Amino acid sequence: QVQLVESGGGLVQAGGSLRPSCAASGLIYSRYAMGWFRQAPGKEREFVAAINRYGESTSYADSAKGRFTISRDNGVNTVYLQMSSLKPEDTAIYYCAAVRANDVPSYNAPYDYWGQGTQVTVSS
Repeated sequence: QVQLVESGGGLVQAGGSLRPSCAASGLIYSRYAMGWFRQAPGKEREFVAAINRYGESTSYADSAKGRFTISRDNGVNTVYLQMSSLKPEDTAIYYCAAVRANDVPSYNAPYDYWGQGTQVTVSS
């Protein structure tokens, strides 16, 4: 079956960096665009970033532009989210997701598969 497994979250001070990753299995990875989402306590899940199937095109939420970079390595079926200049408001559970698509998905695209999430906590 399809599995998306996130790792690389953790606790970091404001201004620091983290690079969560998401390893996929059980699917033909290069056929899927990938996205990162997050959900903070008491808030709805929100879009963070997305990347097309070959990694040529990306999109970001306004909150992520200039600070986060999404990338993927189709050779190891993994997508990454490099996060820099982290702020306390970035604290959330970060989820990766996969959708069968050629292009970069829109922020509200119906993703096919979801991971279990990795906790990111930014202290002030």
